[in-house]
Amino acid sequence: MSSEIKYGIAAGRGGPIQRLARKAAKYSAVGGITLKQQTAYWVDFLMRSLFLLLILYVFMQLWTAAYSGQGSGTDTVISGFRLKDIIWYLVLTEAFTMAFPQLCTRIEEEVKSGGIAVRLLTPISYSGYQYASYLGEAALRFLINLACGSAIGWMLVGPPEFGGGWAAMAALGLGSFTLAFLLNLSIALCAFWVEETRGLEFILQKLQFTVGGMLIPLDLMPQWLQQICAWLPFQAVLYFPAKAAVSGGSGLGGYLLLQLTWIILLAALAAWIYSRGVRRLNVNGG
Repeated sequence: MSSEIKYGIAAGRGGPIQRLARKAAKYSAVGGITLKQQTAYWVDFLMRSLFLLLILYVFMQLWTAAYSGQGSGTDTVISGFRLKDIIWYLVLTEAFTMAFPQLCTRIEEEVKSGGIAVRLLTPISYSGYQYASYLGEAALRFLINLACGSAIGWMLVGPPEFGGGWAAMAALGLGSFTLAFLLNLSIALCAFWVEETRGLEFILQKLQFTVGGMLIPLDLMPQWLQQICAWLPFQAVLYFPAKAAVSGGSGLGGYLLLQLTWIILLAALAAWIYSRGVRRLNVNGG
């Protein structure tokens, strides 16, 4: 083989940094394409935003009545939360929750239709593709949800007093999306065996609503329930970024460490489920 050909092959392959850059470019392109696709469905975004405003308004009225019942109204502090803190906490948890795409439905349909076979043949990791697409869609939804939720929160209780909380929420945001993806992926990949995963997805959503801290901060729960929640990954998805924001960034280091720990554990679980599921598809001729 001539030196020119060898040089061309070497240049085409590149070193590890070049290969990593090419892979990153692939996943970035997937996320960008998903982002562009989502902007075409402005009616869907409008309906979601209106639903978000309705939910927030109802919960804000409930919390306002709860705090008023304590005697001193908006000046009351319950477990370190003022009424204003609770309202903005709800704005953030709802913005995150409604930003998460329905990954289980997407993978379930791919398995049922046989499209999973085509997806597995593409020169890109299946889980990596789903992650990039998930982030692209979730990021856009979150920004729109946050803007709409902030509008009603601002009107009812005034502007937030987060200080460094915005930076803390941004630091925890990617981990929150990643953990939500891994939890949903672990459930969605069960479609390789049972095909119907919406029941499992329903249970996962309700765990996020309750022990995940979406409806009520974990600080306001009974002590025994807080101890149980501390050993579960759901708090790292919604409670961590929202609590860090309203508390001005307090506890950020510990939250980031716990998020990273759960990301590693859930990524290993999802990889194991995927490896078993792919072998099963190959055996069954999928």
